[in-house]
Amino acid sequence: MPPVSDERYCLFSVRPLHWGQKRQVLYMAKELWQLLGLYLLTVNLAGFCLMGIDKWKAKRDAWRIPEKTLFLPAVLGGAVGCILGMRVFRHKTKHWYFKFGMPAILVVQILLVGWLVYSRFS
Repeated sequence: MPPVSDERYCLFSVRPLHWGQKRQVLYMAKELWQLLGLYLLTVNLAGFCLMGIDKWKAKRDAWRIPEKTLFLPAVLGGAVGCILGMRVFRHKTKHWYFKFGMPAILVVQILLVGWLVYSRFS
């Protein structure tokens, strides 16, 4: 088996590809985008649900979800779901580290994606 760093196996090769290779790369890229979309949907849904579950438990004086667990989905890419969960369930909206932390995580993620796209296509 050839080494992974071989140009033939690099998704972003600098040498020209023939039509069969282009089609294969586009198919691989489509699958990767679908997996990324599924991952982001799952992480955002998890963050939204965790906010709802913790609010439900707070109303019943039950055992609560630790705050670092509530931040985990946001850090892993689910900041939008966590922010929506905070707004919909009116949960953790008075805590400054949630009020400013969740949007800050989202801004950092947007900047990171922008930087990756800019550095790739410039």
